[in-house]
Amino acid sequence: MKTVELSIQGMTCAACSARIEKVLNRMDGVEATVNLPLETATIRVEDGITEEELIARIEKIGYGAEPKVEFKTEHDLRPLERKVIISAILSAPLLLVMILHIPGLSVQADWLMNPWWQFALATPVQFWIGAQFYQGAYKSLKSGSANMDVLVATGTSAAYFYSIFEMFVHPANPHLYFETSAILITLVLLGKWLEARAKEKTTDALKSLLSLQAKEAILLVDGEERSVAVELVNVGDILVVRPGEKIPVDGRIIEGETVVDESMLTGESIPSEKTVDAELVGGTINQSHRVLMKAERVGKETMLAQIVRVVEQAQTDKAPIQRQADRISGVFVPVVVAISALTFAVWSLGFNDLDTAIRASIAVLVIACPCALGLATPTSIMVGTGRAAEQGVLFKGGGQLESLNGAEIVVFDKTGTLTKGTPEVVSTFGDETALRQAVMAERQSTHPLAAAIGRGEGSGVVERVEEMAGRGIKAVVDGKELIIGSVRMMEELGYRLPEWEMHAMTPVYVADETGITAAFGLQDQLKEKSVEVVRRLNETRDVYVLTGDRKEVAYAIADDLGIPHEQVIAEVLPVEKADHIERLKKNGRVAMVGDGMNDAPALAVADVGIAFGSGTDVALEAADVTIVGQDIEGVARAIEMSRLTMKNIRQNLFWALAYNSLGIPVAAAGLLAPWIAGAAMAFSSVSVVLNALRLKTQGGNQS
Repeated sequence: MKTVELSIQGMTCAACSARIEKVLNRMDGVEATVNLPLETATIRVEDGITEEELIARIEKIGYGAEPKVEFKTEHDLRPLERKVIISAILSAPLLLVMILHIPGLSVQADWLMNPWWQFALATPVQFWIGAQFYQGAYKSLKSGSANMDVLVATGTSAAYFYSIFEMFVHPANPHLYFETSAILITLVLLGKWLEARAKEKTTDALKSLLSLQAKEAILLVDGEERSVAVELVNVGDILVVRPGEKIPVDGRIIEGETVVDESMLTGESIPSEKTVDAELVGGTINQSHRVLMKAERVGKETMLAQIVRVVEQAQTDKAPIQRQADRISGVFVPVVVAISALTFAVWSLGFNDLDTAIRASIAVLVIACPCALGLATPTSIMVGTGRAAEQGVLFKGGGQLESLNGAEIVVFDKTGTLTKGTPEVVSTFGDETALRQAVMAERQSTHPLAAAIGRGEGSGVVERVEEMAGRGIKAVVDGKELIIGSVRMMEELGYRLPEWEMHAMTPVYVADETGITAAFGLQDQLKEKSVEVVRRLNETRDVYVLTGDRKEVAYAIADDLGIPHEQVIAEVLPVEKADHIERLKKNGRVAMVGDGMNDAPALAVADVGIAFGSGTDVALEAADVTIVGQDIEGVARAIEMSRLTMKNIRQNLFWALAYNSLGIPVAAAGLLAPWIAGAAMAFSSVSVVLNALRLKTQGGNQS
């Protein structure tokens, strides 16, 4: 299947997005997700279904659609702002009319009481300012659904046309509701404007990521430096990066050394030292020295472009909790219209009170607009995933964010995840000369353990080295034959192992014709923050270690981390890791943390896979969550951000549902003036977005 992304025009509430989604998903071979705040549709389609067919289907039900060219971070709110101002100016005298009806006021404004004056003020508000509600209602009803526009258009039209009816039937003493219709439209528009302004801030994280991209690069051609637009840089170009400048694209240093600030991409505040052949990431900042770099990834292939794509995908994707809210919104409007009609019937026929019947039924229509319900989840996901991206945590989607919050078990791969992944010599034993000769010999080997030994002090002339795959090496140093290798190799050759204390170390022995004469004790050291991160996670979840290393080594690591031995799974082959994750899932939802290489099967099997993405590899296919860089604290930040976001979503849904549940009966009882209902409805939508925006200052410090 392929993915098509469209920009959608004309949506006003959750009922609109739900309708478009429903119509698209009725097509064979189509899986669509529509995001109301972002005004986008992400559609997975089978080959053979064209973009034009999808756009035609959307336009048929009254909405606009076009191919999505790039992420839209800003909207022009000036037309809406002008409408709000004009509507407020026209409605202000009508608001005064309402005030003059308050008992005890003796202010004289007879001209305002003139029905024709009120008609003249209310009409442009109703049909020019309010035209968008009629258009939206028509499109919605034409497509067989009902949205917020239907409620607003119905409620304000009832007030407006009944007022005209009263002007002609009871010209001497008409009961007018022009102020109700005009002020309602003004308040709803004001709410939409405030909501739109608040929603702009939900994309701040993406704006900041996009702003990281350098606009220009300095191209080195035949020894001459030339400034060019970054879009013109090609793979293989040699670029000059001066101190204080942004790295223009991804690549490697070919000359010079410097210090680079990568905090905006990785969340790590400590600058990274870079020397020849070190990887540079576009958008990070060169802090100290001039360097030459070779461009390796440009345009959409850069790490920054990948991050933006992952964040966009996460903000478009729907969490399961959002789909529940969408289902509620989809049936909400017809139910509200029925309650409004029943309210009118009860007051007009049962109590013979037409005045209260009109006010109460309109108040029910207006206060029940499901805007807040539709915004409750997507705004929180947008802000939460954006905030996480700023901290170097990339969620693949809203569903993964929700799943991570529900994970009761966190399983860590050991090597390269909890530990640095680079063994170090922590102890030496035996003959010093043999140790120095072994260092010289190991420098000729390509084994990772040999690299750690080879960093030591050595002496002697190496005449010959023979690799013994998976066991060690045979070498001739200073004319003397040495065997350097693992416990297994020594046992196979019949050597007796010395009783040196090498608890929790990986031993590499040195032997000659007389026997074992020396040994190196190696350990893969824990990352600096591993102990603290595991301690924090242990407070709320069960933490396991999964490793192919020996039990003795794994238990020692677990002791340092405060993990019980029964929660250590050791001596496991990479292909067996997925089986162990499957077994753990019987005890609860599992989050697996690995390096994304030999852990890929386990990451895929887990309820949530968390992988570290080093360099430009940030969108690992097997992982649901990617930690940019190798900072293990990113795991705690990811879990904390998922918790805070889900908490925020539940708050939004609670207040949105509670508001409607309480507001409808109060309005139906005639205790709520329509204009107050309109103000309350607008406030509820804005408050949901503002609550979601609180996530921008939260997360990343606790789990």
